[in-house]
Amino acid sequence: MSSLSNKRILLGVTGGIAAYKSADLVRRLQDAGADVRVVMTPAACEFITPLTMQALSGNPVHTSLLDSEAEAAMGHIELARWGDLLLVAPASADFVARLSNGQGDDLLSTLCLACPAPIAVAPAMNQAMYRSDSTRDNLATLKQRGIHIFGPAEGVQACGDVGPGRVLEPLELVNCAAGLFATGSLAGKKVVITAGPTREPLDPVRYISNYSSGKMGYALAAAAAEAGAETVLISGPVNLPPPERLTTIKVVSAMEMHKAAINAAEGADMFIATAAVADYRPVEMADQKIKKSGDEITLQLTKNPDIVASVAAMEQRPVTIGFAAESENLEQYARGKLERKKLDMVIANDITGDGIGFNSDDNQVALVSPDGIEKLPKLNKQVLARELIARLAQLL
Repeated sequence: MSSLSNKRILLGVTGGIAAYKSADLVRRLQDAGADVRVVMTPAACEFITPLTMQALSGNPVHTSLLDSEAEAAMGHIELARWGDLLLVAPASADFVARLSNGQGDDLLSTLCLACPAPIAVAPAMNQAMYRSDSTRDNLATLKQRGIHIFGPAEGVQACGDVGPGRVLEPLELVNCAAGLFATGSLAGKKVVITAGPTREPLDPVRYISNYSSGKMGYALAAAAAEAGAETVLISGPVNLPPPERLTTIKVVSAMEMHKAAINAAEGADMFIATAAVADYRPVEMADQKIKKSGDEITLQLTKNPDIVASVAAMEQRPVTIGFAAESENLEQYARGKLERKKLDMVIANDITGDGIGFNSDDNQVALVSPDGIEKLPKLNKQVLARELIARLAQLL
């Protein structure tokens, strides 16, 4: 089956006996990796219930343009902006006619007018209706406007006629929908990414940490999801909103991140360790706030587990990528990390450079692999993330 990993599909259902196939279509779209929200016309509700579509999609079904509850939660403009594709299947002759005339007299037709994403319709009607000049003209108008027409197929119809007008089968519609998107370089893959700092508590109010903002890891996670991967982001405490279309697991300490990383790495195809994990933690955390007493204080620290090395040592290990933020001897330390921890690549950056590294929006890195080193130019972290994901995908 074609992949729709991380794609958002708005499925419009219009009135007609072929509406029963929309229930199966929801499942097929989900099997291909899509998140599906359903919009039904009043006529469609006569053939299949919104409750059925809600149970299958796992999301509320939208049926009314002037539904006050729907407007409060996700109004028609917000809904139109949500999808990567608006697919109307089945599309009745009446809906095709109204769409070609630019009408917006119900929720689905209004979405078609407001939707910035691609629109596709899958005609379903009696063969005589499909062959009529009006329907042919209406479909031609939609094509001229850039709306994609999926089908129809030919065969025996519900009324007993034989001819064109049958809606395409659900799997055919999934393949047609997937064909509208460029295949992601990580489609069908699972990628786990750690990001941000960890905090190692000294007492109820103090902790050991570092300056990591998490921006690079969050950008990589968003880029991986954009490339079609099932993405798991394990994040230390940061002031960033979780990226959409992926799973975010929030942790605080290095021990928590280690446990989450090992669990998530099971069955993963790639593990990218961008988190700035504390190397040491206090042997004991004080139950109460440590009071000031004297000019010096002694802290006893113990080593934290090495997360990326632990993943690289797994029996069924994913492709494992490390990050190295260094203030000196960049290539030497990065290569030592690569060889010592048995990694597939280390992405290294000099944190002493102006305008790059911790808390900045830009970064400049070098890719250190067993084959050598490649230095990339200074780039915005969002742009750099896409470039890195494109290169890392080749390791798979």
